Amino acid sequence: MDNFEIKGLIFDLDGVIADTAHLHYKAWCKIGQQWGFNLSITQNEELKGISRKDSIIKIANWAGRNLSESELEDLANKKNEKYLKFCQNMGTGDILPGVYDFIIACGKEDLKLAVGSASKNAKIILQKLGIDDLFSIIVDGNMVEKSKPDPEVFLKGAEILNLKSNSCVVFEDSQAGIQAAINAGMFSVGVGQKHLESCNHMIENFNGLSPEKLISKLSNSFNL
Repeated sequence: MDNFEIKGLIFDLDGVIADTAHLHYKAWCKIGQQWGFNLSITQNEELKGISRKDSIIKIANWAGRNLSESELEDLANKKNEKYLKFCQNMGTGDILPGVYDFIIACGKEDLKLAVGSASKNAKIILQKLGIDDLFSIIVDGNMVEKSKPDPEVFLKGAEILNLKSNSCVVFEDSQAGIQAAINAGMFSVGVGQKHLESCNHMIENFNGLSPEKLISKLSNSFNL
């Protein structure tokens, strides 16, 4: 790996490191239900990777509601309270398959590791999972202003890691996240069973994945 260009890995949190997507969905459903609106799973997919406020704006539009800035702020806080309540019992068992072993293996290869998440609760969740100290930096919604597909969260991570964009690989489970990685000039790996357009590689989960296997696949496909 000494001669390889990839030097850093940036992980989304929800749906990549931990199984929190269903908890977000439950919290968003509560917001919609107060207007008599039932949020569908398909609609929920559109909320992945974007900020809390942008998600509320989408739900309000679907429900035919116009919100003032104060109402938007209040609902954002209420959603967060509901989400954190659902997250109270999270622990190491909520880390998705293969993630922990892959992260440990990457650290041994001196690859720089970061989290790039739209969530303002990323640090709290990673602490509950017991893996916050495995990352050099956690860039979350408290550190950036723009939501994915804007590349700000990933560019900020690369900047702090002191790496060029084209030496970073992003792991994402949302289309907005994949597009953000592309916009950042980074390689992207889609995670999960749902096909994500334009990503450089897809994995169902991290089981059996090693840094060597990942880099080999990228190298063979893109002549890095």
